[in-house]
Amino acid sequence: MPGIRFQSGDMVMGRWPGSSLFYEVKVLSYDAKIQLYTVIYKDGTELELREADMKKPTGFKPSRRSRSRSPSRRRSRSRSPARTTRRSSSRTTSGTFATETPAARKEPKMKEVLEIRLSPKEVRQTSFGSSHSLSFPPVFAGVSCMMLFLPVAVLGLMVVCSQEDASLMSPPPLPALDSLLDPHVFGMVVLWFLFQALLYVLPVGKVVEGIPLKNGEWLKYRMNTLHAFVLTVAALGAAVHQGVDLRYIHSHFLQLAVSSLLFSVLLSVYLYVRSRWAPQDQLAPGGNSGSVIYDFFMGNELNPRIKGIDLKYFCELRPGLIGWLVINAAMALAEMKLHSLDYPSPAMILVNCFHLFYVLDAYWHEEAVLGYMDVTHAGFGFMLVFGDLMWVPFTFSLQSYYLVHHPNHLSLPWIVGIVTLNVIGFCIFRKANSQKNAFRRNPSDPTLSHLKTIPTATGKSLLVSGLWGLVRHPNYLGDLIMALAWSLPCGFTHILPYFYVIYLTTLLVHREARDEAQCRRKYGSAWDDYCREVRYRIIPRVY
Repeated sequence: MPGIRFQSGDMVMGRWPGSSLFYEVKVLSYDAKIQLYTVIYKDGTELELREADMKKPTGFKPSRRSRSRSPSRRRSRSRSPARTTRRSSSRTTSGTFATETPAARKEPKMKEVLEIRLSPKEVRQTSFGSSHSLSFPPVFAGVSCMMLFLPVAVLGLMVVCSQEDASLMSPPPLPALDSLLDPHVFGMVVLWFLFQALLYVLPVGKVVEGIPLKNGEWLKYRMNTLHAFVLTVAALGAAVHQGVDLRYIHSHFLQLAVSSLLFSVLLSVYLYVRSRWAPQDQLAPGGNSGSVIYDFFMGNELNPRIKGIDLKYFCELRPGLIGWLVINAAMALAEMKLHSLDYPSPAMILVNCFHLFYVLDAYWHEEAVLGYMDVTHAGFGFMLVFGDLMWVPFTFSLQSYYLVHHPNHLSLPWIVGIVTLNVIGFCIFRKANSQKNAFRRNPSDPTLSHLKTIPTATGKSLLVSGLWGLVRHPNYLGDLIMALAWSLPCGFTHILPYFYVIYLTTLLVHREARDEAQCRRKYGSAWDDYCREVRYRIIPRVY
């Protein structure tokens, strides 16, 4: 990379964001468009730094431990990674490479200087050439339990929903195992996947670039998901006209779920095997631990591709989401047949319309998906494969499946109220995401000049205006409101239709904790300023 001061693989000293302390880092890549280096610290933290915040290691020496017992010295012993002190200290723990530059010592006017201390971490070299912590056994046990529990939970919910007297306290007996796996149904699942893959490669729709990879490469994606959806509807319409009965989906719902699970496992095995020969710069940050179980679950390769088909991006939007809508339509037909109706019930219509509108909105803003953390950071393993191909289509459609056997009458005021609630949730969801995506795409856009921001040491800014200035993660708030509106048509006689609300609430608690930990580590004191500016959370934290 000519004209660049630091090259990939160089060991240099990098300033920790929001502080005057430098640590030894390894240069991973350089983005010429935004003029930022991606570096990795010794504890595995990856950040983007400006060239001005990076120096060659020549002249840096570990500072000696001071024996001073002054109060200010004692206060500097705090191990909190984001604690502020009245003055900075050049004292470091043994084994660190932090030091204070002469320029930093000439800043007595600063009220607060963030002191960051990286704790030593036991590491080992894996067969993939990356370093990871050895404290993994509890994580492995949790991963193993999730791989067993989640499929069983999905199938159990489906079995209970199919009963007229649905009860979690006295669930019905499980069907015989040999009746759950039907080769004909499995073949249909494989054909559905291949049909969507065929639509993926059609030369229609614009081609855009995703977020740059560590090696500086920009992957290209064709935006034609909406075209694929229209062609799928046309193909299904033609099939129904030729005598195909979509109610087959309702009568073989469990078999379809089991076949999707089997297909997810086989695809995950393929992804894990091929990842063992993937180049180092194509591996995900958190899925190459060297443990078979953990890497199989989390995914080792970041963007696995087959003949131009990005498997992760493809599964994120295609087979599962479109399959979800097809299942809903099949449930509406089954309800009409079972209850001798001329048209679906108002409750079933609301559920189908809400879900359809949500998915079409995702397709209309397809390009924004390229910035999702699942696409940019997560490896593609069993966790995402199972989520895309089984969890989404078979749990998100539980409300329509429930209504087939548990019809619920809705009065006109109830219908108006539920529709209004969904519209409010969608407006919050869409407005928040549009503000975030526009700001992320081009922060210097003149149309965004009225938005208030907080600058950070990484060169990026935190948005604290609009909906993002009222509450943290307002897009999650819109999601939660919509999830409630999707469940209300099913009534209040059972908790099962509200499974998605419970699941989403739990997921949001996890995501908020994850996002805040990552942002605090990445942005340092700027994140503290953000938290003081935006105090409200979607789900209050209990201390």
